Amino acid sequence: HINQQKNKYFIMKRLNLSFGEPKKYDPNFKGPIQNRGCTDIVCCILFIIAILGYIAVGILAWSQGDPRKVIYPTDSQGQFCGQAGTPLANKPLLFYFNIMKCASPMVLLEFQCPTTQMCVEKCPETFMTLVKAYSNKKDFDHYKTFCKEGGIPKILSLGLCPAMLIPSKPFTRRCFPALGKTGGVVTVGNNSHFDDGRGNMRDAKDLVDGVKNATVVIEARQAVMKIFEDYTQSWYWILIGLVIAMLTSLLFIVLLRFLAGIMVWVMVVMVILVIGYGIFHCYMEYAALKGEAGANVTFQELGFQTDFTIYLQIRQTWLAFMIILAIVEVIIILLLIFLRKRILIAIALIKEASRAIGHVMSSLFYPLFTFLLLAMVIAYWAVTAVFLSTSNEPIYKVFNETECDHSRKTCEPANYSTSAEKVQCPDSECLFAFYGGETAYHKYLIGLQFYNVFLFFWCANFVTALGQMTLAGAFASYYWAVVKPDDMPAFPVFSSLGRSLRYHTGTLAFGSLILSIIQIIRVFLEYLDHKLKGAQNKFTKFLLCCMKCCFWCLEKCIKFINRNAYIMVAIYGKNFCSSAKDAFLLLMRNMIRVAILDKVTDFLLFLGKLLIVGLVGIFAFFFFSGRVKAFENTAPNLHYYWVPILTVAVGSYLIAHGFFSVYAMCVDTLFLCFCEDLERNDGSAARPYYMSSTLREILWKTAPEDPSARQQDDGDVLLKQPQSQEEEAA
Repeated sequence: HINQQKNKYFIMKRLNLSFGEPKKYDPNFKGPIQNRGCTDIVCCILFIIAILGYIAVGILAWSQGDPRKVIYPTDSQGQFCGQAGTPLANKPLLFYFNIMKCASPMVLLEFQCPTTQMCVEKCPETFMTLVKAYSNKKDFDHYKTFCKEGGIPKILSLGLCPAMLIPSKPFTRRCFPALGKTGGVVTVGNNSHFDDGRGNMRDAKDLVDGVKNATVVIEARQAVMKIFEDYTQSWYWILIGLVIAMLTSLLFIVLLRFLAGIMVWVMVVMVILVIGYGIFHCYMEYAALKGEAGANVTFQELGFQTDFTIYLQIRQTWLAFMIILAIVEVIIILLLIFLRKRILIAIALIKEASRAIGHVMSSLFYPLFTFLLLAMVIAYWAVTAVFLSTSNEPIYKVFNETECDHSRKTCEPANYSTSAEKVQCPDSECLFAFYGGETAYHKYLIGLQFYNVFLFFWCANFVTALGQMTLAGAFASYYWAVVKPDDMPAFPVFSSLGRSLRYHTGTLAFGSLILSIIQIIRVFLEYLDHKLKGAQNKFTKFLLCCMKCCFWCLEKCIKFINRNAYIMVAIYGKNFCSSAKDAFLLLMRNMIRVAILDKVTDFLLFLGKLLIVGLVGIFAFFFFSGRVKAFENTAPNLHYYWVPILTVAVGSYLIAHGFFSVYAMCVDTLFLCFCEDLERNDGSAARPYYMSSTLREILWKTAPEDPSARQQDDGDVLLKQPQSQEEEAA
């Protein structure tokens, strides 16, 4: 037996040496180091410079941008239709003089129909030509409302009036012909033919191409505008849903503090029930659509639709939802079955974390501070992005029906009537084409957008890292306190936050920078894949897929290393690289415990997040979809009711993640402190353990169930023997 212990000792000593020397006993170590210096100063300076540059970019964007370009349609003079406080405030709709010109290929190149466009109060409702308008005063007055200032001309070539009016309907604040079908024949205003105003009879189907091309120009914008309008109609209900998610998360955390074991099993059972209800609901929708007209259409046959509610009217959508939820349900049940023993251990670990949180109750509210900072970062990024994208200048070009050497060239509308181009091409017009610019600022707009995205990632990761280091310092002060809570700081969270900002801003910026570089590379790969779609061969697809997979794995690894590095920085005050190395080696010396206990705890906390998202998501679904009659008159009238539902679901997950991250950070901090405690101390009167007896029972006495873990523990004990015993054993 003695020889076996000797062999185990030497094997474990060599194994530990391969992952670095274990921590030595230090009688002066009493938890997080108070006397520390600034770390990673160079990266701190770089981060401050980057933030100052970010502020400069924001100021430049706000001074040059104009969000009205996104909100309002623009007429041929570059004026906004329907903007309050302008002469066009009562004219919210854009009218095309000749919609058939939108069938020109130049529409797709210049994103503007080569015809005069003007703001009108309402769209034309009947067929009418200029010749017909002269014969009736009422028609004459109606026709004048669709002419430019200057009255009714007798010569149409002056371009002040449209040659004809076509019955139209407003769509995305623009007037499009009211097309329909009667007996398989395309009609407009119930007529299959119409007079084009020049004595020619045209088929209604001639308008189809023009309407299609005009729709292509605004197809992306119309979906965005509908979503934007839905947000304006439902933002306060979304906020109420997010507040409900916050209160639910806080309630779960408080109950977890006092009823950890019961609440964990309640979460497990309710997650299974919520997902089960989702499967049942999808099946009922799938069965209800049986026999409905058009319900058996496949995704491939349907194609891409900007009206996403169409997808909810086909059976294949609900079948896909049902299969996905069923797979998730089976995976969770199997994991619960195979990890049932480890779950009992993880529950005990969560109980211990609850005791720590009980002594640091202010940590429960720290996610609100993190959420506020992240909201500021997201808002600054979004506003800057909008202003940058709308900081172009209006570009005017020459449009002409006949042959003209100056056609499609840039022009100035103010003095175009007296210009040489107008003399050479009398029937030409200088019309608004698009927003652009040729200055140095406009040429580097894409670079400024890239900088905006990169700083968004960097700042968001910095805020997250600050929260992790702050909580790690607070919980480490709890663990290393001999008498709890007497030996703890009066305000552990504020003390840790102050240390992190005062000494380790550079370290936080360094870790966040590494993670941000990887994330921006992933964004670039997604952008590249989107741009090359359809033009890439199989090898390119394979290469891009491999790169995206590799960088996804790398991002997960960096997040894991950063998280544990911040814990070591919070305790010892070293720089990022040294702390990351120490944390990695410490985890490698305790890899069995990491794999078995720490990740099972993360899985249980993840189920808690799913439960909150499921409960709030179901409530949002029944409210916004109008399925419950009690809310039928209360719910807002929306284009896409899934927009607020999806927003509430994603927001609920982020809020739940923020609250449960307190428990996750507490567990990770206690785990690393426990591993260090085992290496520093031996449980004797001279070197007592700082861990509680409960935590020692959880993480030590249960570990020998695994043979390798038993060897690890034996090695830990032997490594703590005095030097004289070591020499004697040798």
